[in-house]
Amino acid sequence: MNKQSKYKAFRVEEKDGNYISSIKEIPFTPLEKGELLIKVHYSSLNYKDALSSIGNKGVTRNYPHTPGVDAAGTIVSSESNKFKVSDQVIVTSYDLGMNTDGGFAQYVKVPEDWVVKLPENLTMKEAMTIGTAGLTAGMSVLRLSEIVKPEDGPIIVSGATGGVGSLSITILKKLGYKTVAITSKETEIEFLKKLGADEIVLRKDFEKMDKKPLLKSRFAGGIDTVGGVILENIIKSTHPMGVVTCCGNVASPKLDLTVFPFILRGVTLIGIDSQNYPMTYREKVWNKLSKEWKNDQLTEAADEISLNELNEKIALILKGKLKGRTLVTLEV
Repeated sequence: MNKQSKYKAFRVEEKDGNYISSIKEIPFTPLEKGELLIKVHYSSLNYKDALSSIGNKGVTRNYPHTPGVDAAGTIVSSESNKFKVSDQVIVTSYDLGMNTDGGFAQYVKVPEDWVVKLPENLTMKEAMTIGTAGLTAGMSVLRLSEIVKPEDGPIIVSGATGGVGSLSITILKKLGYKTVAITSKETEIEFLKKLGADEIVLRKDFEKMDKKPLLKSRFAGGIDTVGGVILENIIKSTHPMGVVTCCGNVASPKLDLTVFPFILRGVTLIGIDSQNYPMTYREKVWNKLSKEWKNDQLTEAADEISLNELNEKIALILKGKLKGRTLVTLEV
């Protein structure tokens, strides 16, 4: 067990209806049966973390709270039969960082059922460059690739400069798919080309597409991260027997569609629930991300920050101005 009595955490507190974040010292609490205490080496910044930090009650109900839906570290104390002290592990999603104190801290206490052993071919830094965003991208690509093959045509990816979108493009490229990236950021076209996107479409143009129930089929499949009109137009533009996955609703949770893409073209829409994805599939995706899907330049495009720099990056992600992955280092 760690000999310290307290540890540092990025703590969000509610004061008179305002949400204020600062670095605080938090006391350790005893482990219960099946729990692990993990010394966090790296976390990463996700959109949910930003929402939690500004008091979004749909993400976090009670404050004070420590956000951080991702963590990679070393077990320092264990009340589990599955894991032992010194195991290097990954924790992503479930309730971590939402209503359970998360990875923006030097230590996290979690149930054993949330934990995956760090694959041999991944460092903790690489694992957090992947994080929930990469796991979600991996889940999306896995489901899509079960039905659609590279020779079937291009895959369109929305929110392409974000974590899920950018990592989806790199995995798809690795597997031989041609990709079309949707972005609202004209300044990031070169960034998307460097990721491997074969074509870039501006969001404003894609949203203005015809309101007809069906559009000209252009894509074998799609990975959507934003919802709303973008998802509608992806579905309406997908080839017969194509596949579209969806994992986000930042644009809108609503769809204004007819059933025609589904019953006239046989398009399949697959929802991706990264929060509660079954452990068997999580381990399968992590295994692929550490081997055949691994990007050798994985950490090159990642921005590494400390807890003290989180507020600045949170402000950027909430404005839609953050690209790629942002790592949070807890190493001293």
